[in-house]
Amino acid sequence: MFSLQTIFGKGDKFYGLLEASAAAARASTRALMSLLLDKVASPSLEEFRVARRREKELMAKISQELVNTFVTALDREDIEALSAALYKIPKTVEKFAERYTLFAGSLTQIDYASRAALLEKACEVIVQMVGELRHGMRLEPMKEFNDHLQSIEGEADRLILELYRDLYTNEHDLSKLMLRRDLFELLEKAFDRCRDAGNLIYHIALKNS
Repeated sequence: MFSLQTIFGKGDKFYGLLEASAAAARASTRALMSLLLDKVASPSLEEFRVARRREKELMAKISQELVNTFVTALDREDIEALSAALYKIPKTVEKFAERYTLFAGSLTQIDYASRAALLEKACEVIVQMVGELRHGMRLEPMKEFNDHLQSIEGEADRLILELYRDLYTNEHDLSKLMLRRDLFELLEKAFDRCRDAGNLIYHIALKNS
């Protein structure tokens, strides 16, 4: 199989930048777990902002390198699409954290942490999938990673559905209902961002295998 990694030594540059982007996305989910487990009175959002800034810087760096590089390891549109998909993960996680911290005192009885733990696992799979890109687009391990990601999302959907069921059954305060529903939707969207990134990585592997 022809290795794209050997073309003028361009592989490592883009693979490395995408791997750093995946790591920044994972950092945001780890920060979310800490936020939900600590339950402090005035939680800080600094870790989320750092992760998103890092992701934004990497996306800008990738865009600049695409301008400066004549031959790329992957198709340019795939590099851009994956960079954008990875950026959306910490962006969505930060939105959840911002809204959660505003009303953390009234949300202590809700188990967001078990759902966030699955989100962290999903992002760990994304890190592994991005890392696999530089190893010759091996379809078997990439499919295993993608299948695992889909199973995590399925479990997350089930748990979030339980949250919705409890919400509409037991919550009679309209303002609290709206707040909790908004947070559930953001958490669900974060899983969707991971799924989208995983599907894109698998598509790239299929195209280049």
